Amino acid sequence: MTPRSQPIGKRARRFVLELPQDRPDGFGGLIRSYASGPQVWGAMEMLSGTERVRADRPEQALTHRITLRYRDGVTGAMRLTLGLRRFAIRATSDPDGARRDLVCLVEEVGP
Repeated sequence: MTPRSQPIGKRARRFVLELPQDRPDGFGGLIRSYASGPQVWGAMEMLSGTERVRADRPEQALTHRITLRYRDGVTGAMRLTLGLRRFAIRATSDPDGARRDLVCLVEEVGP
């Protein structure tokens, strides 16, 4: 049995796919910034929320599943934005191999 594609009406949020722009920092490293790419419609479902300590400061880690219409070339170097919220793409998947849906597992990141 193949998984059912999510109805188009459930994809009511307009995300912006941001593309990474790497440039040299002058010391042998890179500075990464992001440029706005295409706008895509998607559905978002929260998966988990945890609190962790990083650098002796409490920090929330929120993970979501964002389902978009399938598109080639989406990688973990990119991110999605929804208004002021930013989501780092951790993994992408075409769940049934039919190139209908693209499921992104994301983590909400700060500004």
